[in-house]
Amino acid sequence: MERQIVIQHGNEEITASVHYPAAEAKKNGRGKERVPLVIICHGFVGSRIGVDRLFVKTARDLVEEGYLVIRFDYIGCGESTGSYGKEGLDSMIAQTRTVLDYSETLSDVDPTRITLIGHSLGGAVALLTAVRDRRVKNLVMWSSVGYPFSDIVKITERKVYDDAMKYGHSDYLGYEFTPVFFESLGSSQPFQEAIKFTGDVLVIHGTSDDEIPVDYAFLFQKVFWMRSEGRCDKEIIFQGDHTFSVGEHREQLIKRTKDWLNEQESVQTEWQHWMI
Repeated sequence: MERQIVIQHGNEEITASVHYPAAEAKKNGRGKERVPLVIICHGFVGSRIGVDRLFVKTARDLVEEGYLVIRFDYIGCGESTGSYGKEGLDSMIAQTRTVLDYSETLSDVDPTRITLIGHSLGGAVALLTAVRDRRVKNLVMWSSVGYPFSDIVKITERKVYDDAMKYGHSDYLGYEFTPVFFESLGSSQPFQEAIKFTGDVLVIHGTSDDEIPVDYAFLFQKVFWMRSEGRCDKEIIFQGDHTFSVGEHREQLIKRTKDWLNEQESVQTEWQHWMI
């Protein structure tokens, strides 16, 4: 079952889609009354649908495995209200936490089994949220941004940034960006903050990503390995582009994500049995 909801965030409304696992999938998903939750964080000027419906397909595949999935539009994107470029990454982190707050109202969700999946800029936001919010236990980063300012300015081209700083606003694909947005990108350091997250991580990147370098996947894994707790796995998809637009690459992306999440569930179940 799927339903569309609206989550209040200050004066704005975040539009989201909630995917509920069927009763049979719940049983397959380790037979527990409460199910694990996955929240999908979209990328720069994106939406909860994803390029070529990536996030829709991912959500529908995950519910078959027994997960409850929430995918949402950041303020000013998709069907949410507000202006996307008016505020910065701090606002996106706060919005993600508001969605986490909403998940606590769902009686089906196990609050000890929450994963964030973030794509591109959403990968950086998911990481920064996970560092700040202990409710996030696992993290999956797809084609994740590593240096928000330089990565995003490379995508928009320098003139968009220069115009924002000179005139107080600039246009990119119909979105209006302010200096506050770009300043927040410059003050955010995912590589430096990654070491603070204590949960398990999966990093996935394509070798033909022309927007965010595949080298970031190796750098992220190196940083995550430096932690005293929490593991990090990596999947490199040969010839995969930034949005995994080729069918076989998308299938590999979603399958690896599902398999990894199921592995996390199995480990937790075995640990609980050992404790008993």
